Amino acid sequence: MFPQLQKLTRDELIGLLEDAAKNWLAHDGLWFQAVEKMVGIDGAIDCDRTAWSQFTIIEAQRIMERHHIPQNGGIPALIKALQFRLYAYINVQEVTEISGTRCVFRMKDCRVQAARARKNLPDFPCKSVGIVEYSNFAKTIDARIQTRCIACPPDSHPPDYWCAWEFSI
Repeated sequence: MFPQLQKLTRDELIGLLEDAAKNWLAHDGLWFQAVEKMVGIDGAIDCDRTAWSQFTIIEAQRIMERHHIPQNGGIPALIKALQFRLYAYINVQEVTEISGTRCVFRMKDCRVQAARARKNLPDFPCKSVGIVEYSNFAKTIDARIQTRCIACPPDSHPPDYWCAWEFSI
């Protein structure tokens, strides 16, 4: 189906995936900035929340299908699915405090927040979008999973992560 991809080496394919994830994030950021210019930050965040409420479900469904992750597979299924999100290819993430009914996900290095920090800008206030994004992603994997924000900008957070989310059944 894609003969040009079959000619690429493993490293070239990984690079292609990383570039695709960076391009996706760049488009997301440019889209957000364009909407922000038109309707202001609050309106842009409202639009972003609406878009993420749908995109995260599509992403979870595709990950489940591609990687044969069973519906209602609990915390283990969620942990596996989180590894295949586009963010996972360009951000540094970790899952800790893992049990059969609970885990904590941390975004240790976020390209968006790191870029803002380099420009001496305040943290981007992504918590309201993150709540929708992570809750809908987790519920798509397993409807029993509850999501709780531990910290996410504009909340203060420790220097070793930007945001943290608790998932539990």
